[in-house]
Amino acid sequence: MRSALLQSSGRPGSTVENLKVLDEAAGRAAAAGAGLLVTPEMFLTGYAIGDDIARLAEPADGECADAIAETATRHGLAVVYGYPERDGDAVFNSAQLISADGTRLANYRKTHLFGCFERDHFTPGEQQVVQADLEGLRVGLLICYDVEFPENVRAHALAGTDLLVVPTAQMHPFQFVAESMIPVRAFENQMYVAYVNRVGREGEFEFVGLSTLAGPDGVARTRAGRGDELVLADVDPVFLAASREANPYLTDRRPGLYGTLV
Repeated sequence: MRSALLQSSGRPGSTVENLKVLDEAAGRAAAAGAGLLVTPEMFLTGYAIGDDIARLAEPADGECADAIAETATRHGLAVVYGYPERDGDAVFNSAQLISADGTRLANYRKTHLFGCFERDHFTPGEQQVVQADLEGLRVGLLICYDVEFPENVRAHALAGTDLLVVPTAQMHPFQFVAESMIPVRAFENQMYVAYVNRVGREGEFEFVGLSTLAGPDGVARTRAGRGDELVLADVDPVFLAASREANPYLTDRRPGLYGTLV
């Protein structure tokens, strides 16, 4: 499955403009043969928008979800997008997967909130592994800081995730996560990892780009630069199966030794 990573911060504070950016990127991705388009964390609204997060938050089945489903259907590709999700009085930092026929397949709420900004504006999610099947692959969802906890990625590996999709808002000076950690996570868990970042300065944050799709051999299949960019790479289930056979980390585990971890 060819995957397209949309590295962009869009227009913070305007869901209307960000839906336009997503639609244009979906057209380019589909023309290049992509079956999946992934946006960064909080792409729908912007990240560093303060109290506008709560104002712009909407349910997982809200109007913007319907608009993105229409975009996915019209262009014939699945979409993962980051957004603030409202559920009653709670607001979650969420990512949703919508299929090419407009079906909402999976919705994930960020479980590990980063810093005071996120803890002030979001409620942490409680479900560690969220997955859906897409074009013969099992796709899992995490968001940004979540992937920096090895327990989260290993839980996905044990649950059979083939492609871990990680919308992110990775900021300076932590670019080593995209450069070094993501390929290692892919290798040690024998999966593909798509890590899709914001760019430029937004409020107090400077996002570093470097969106990456890494393979189970620890090699980046594509890596963006520091500006707005749409990059593409293939997720190959045949290569994944061969890599898992050659690198049996999951079958060589000894869980009985790991009790002290929890």
